[in-house]
Amino acid sequence: MNAQDELKTLTNLFPGEEPLFATAEHIPRTGTPEPYRSLLVHNHHMTVTMEQHHGCKVDVRVIDQRLDDDLYCRKITLVKQGTDQVVQFGIVRFNFHYVTPQVREEILRGDIPLGRILIDYNVLREVELAAIVKLTAGPGLARCLQMPEGNATYGRLATIFCNHQPAVDLLEVSAPLSLAST
Repeated sequence: MNAQDELKTLTNLFPGEEPLFATAEHIPRTGTPEPYRSLLVHNHHMTVTMEQHHGCKVDVRVIDQRLDDDLYCRKITLVKQGTDQVVQFGIVRFNFHYVTPQVREEILRGDIPLGRILIDYNVLREVELAAIVKLTAGPGLARCLQMPEGNATYGRLATIFCNHQPAVDLLEVSAPLSLAST
C-alpha cells in the first residue's frame, strides 16, 4: 500500500471542505515518538487503546456519513465519555458485506464506536497496521481535533479484516499529545 495514495483516497471520501492537512508525511514506525508510538503502532482497535490511554470510555460523534449499498463511509471524532474533549479523528470506509445485518444496523445508529461494536458482537477480526503518518493540521483537522492550525500530530492507516476479509479501511488520528522527553 502506498500511504500517500491511501490517505488521499480516504480523505477524498468527504470532499468540498477545507483541507484537513497542510502536510502529510509517511514515517517509519520506529520513528514515531512516544506517546504516539504506544497509541498507534499496534494491531489493536483504537477504541480500546484510546480508552486505556485516557482512563475512560469514549463516545463517537459522527461528523458526516454516506451509504452506497454495502459500502459505508463516515468521518468521526472520539470524545472522552461525558465530555466534549476530542481524543481522536477518523475516517472509515466499511464494506458491510462481511458482517451480519445486526452489526450493520448497530454501526449505522452511530452512537457506539466501531471497535466496541465489533468486539461486543464478537466479529472475527484482525487489525492490520499499514502506515504511520505525521500530519500538520490544516483548517479541517484543526477544527475537528480542537487544535491550532499548523500544529503537528500523528495518525495511522489500517485495515480491519472481518471474518478473514478486508472489510474496513481506516485513517485514525490522535489529538495532539505532549511528547515524552528522551
